[in-house]
Amino acid sequence: MQYSPILGVATALFEVAVAVWALSGPGRKDIVRITGAILLLLAGYQITEVLICSANPVYGFLPRLAFIVVTWLPPAGILLAARLFTPRSRVVSGAAYAMFAAALGIVLWIAADPGFVSASVCSTVFARYSHTIPRSMVYSGFYWIGLLGMVGFSAYGAKAASDSNARQLFSHLRTGSVAFIVPSLVTTWFVPTTSGALPSIMCHFALILAVYLTRLVAVERRLAVETDSPPVPQEG
Repeated sequence: MQYSPILGVATALFEVAVAVWALSGPGRKDIVRITGAILLLLAGYQITEVLICSANPVYGFLPRLAFIVVTWLPPAGILLAARLFTPRSRVVSGAAYAMFAAALGIVLWIAADPGFVSASVCSTVFARYSHTIPRSMVYSGFYWIGLLGMVGFSAYGAKAASDSNARQLFSHLRTGSVAFIVPSLVTTWFVPTTSGALPSIMCHFALILAVYLTRLVAVERRLAVETDSPPVPQEG
């Protein structure tokens, strides 16, 4: 079926709007900035995919740009989890920095390797990509380690945090991560036409993650307002 950009454009507009809203309000700056960056990366992929499918079959650098954009998502997700820990966890922070270092290396590799993505085929609302096996194995290993880190660290935080508000923040990150990863895998496993489209499918389902990040920012804003509000004087 012919590719339609409507879903991608609508998703990108929502993610950009939420990012602007997150960055323009109260809350701990590191939390809202990292969350805003994740939302902008998700929107960046959607916009890049629309450009890829609009340029079909003249792709140029665009397929590689799509992978460069999404490469930063798992490190950013782990960094967000790290910033939610109070006190800071050296283990989680170290994992985030290690993932960012690995992401930088992979981004430089993608930028220098014209054969990293050999083709893109657009269908309905998603794009399919083709890689050689060594490239796909290395990239997939990095990406799944990052996604599992997002889920694992946020799940641990949701269980271990002593403060109910912190548990709620962790829970939004954990649930949002699981809620886009699992449907993406199920779709690509059981829908034959989505073979090779996992990155595209995941970024479309990541709209669910964006919704939970919106809820995370809302909680962070509420906590910031409550902290800044003066105490109500007691009568009598």
